[in-house]
Amino acid sequence: MGKFISFLFCFAAAAQDARTVLDAQTAAWNRGDLEAFVETYEDSPSITFLGKVLTHGRDGVLARYKRSYDTPEKMGKLRFEVIEVRPLGNEHALLIGKFFLTRTEAGGGDVSGMFTLILYKGSRGWKIVHDHTS
Repeated sequence: MGKFISFLFCFAAAAQDARTVLDAQTAAWNRGDLEAFVETYEDSPSITFLGKVLTHGRDGVLARYKRSYDTPEKMGKLRFEVIEVRPLGNEHALLIGKFFLTRTEAGGGDVSGMFTLILYKGSRGWKIVHDHTS
């Protein structure tokens, strides 16, 4: 029974920590702060973002967001829905969810999609090390 309780605790903690990362992203995005949004990613050249193309490194991810969302209208308002959080040991977690971006027609209209994140718990807390968004 002890291993099961440990698993439940690990699962609950990972779920809450993952939600905290998404809450930080939502707040940063909705105030138009892409730099703060990308602070939720590990500061490493080895992180990856997979969308229409594969991007490496936090600087690359920030540059991608700045190209795609260069006006407040294009950024719109962001909302996440968590579908599943799965701990992958004590230092990693898999998060599956949906995103919803509400925008004006001038900003490109509403858009939504799915994402999978892999998070790593290091000395700076939980950070995204892989993001696959479609």
